Amino acid sequence: MGEKESKVEEVLQRLSEVLDVLSKISEDLRDIASSLRKVKSPEKSPEKPLIRQPASLETTSRTAGKGVEDVRMMFTKELEELLIFEDKESYIKVKPRQYLGSDNFAKIASTIREAGGEYISAGRDSHFRIPK
Repeated sequence: MGEKESKVEEVLQRLSEVLDVLSKISEDLRDIASSLRKVKSPEKSPEKPLIRQPASLETTSRTAGKGVEDVRMMFTKELEELLIFEDKESYIKVKPRQYLGSDNFAKIASTIREAGGEYISAGRDSHFRIPK
């Protein structure tokens, strides 16, 4: 019985290591997808070059002086359809149209955080805020 328990522990340890690696890969893929969403095609914005800023500048200036459409562009079409965007005086309010589920919530929250935003928990009026 001790040998079986030892093998089970070994398998559990390996599964834990695989989950850690997959988690890191998932984070990297989210970062890559977010970066790709930010690159605009020449048809949409011919006046802006497709050169990326250094990551440190990109995070702090991503939404500076930008409006609702700029914030919309940060999301995939599927996620964008789940959200309502409102232009407030000093921030862009992003509110879910429906229950997001944990996966969609995590993706949206990650994108909002990358833009310097935050989640405001307020019951039925819970929303995300991205400062202008």
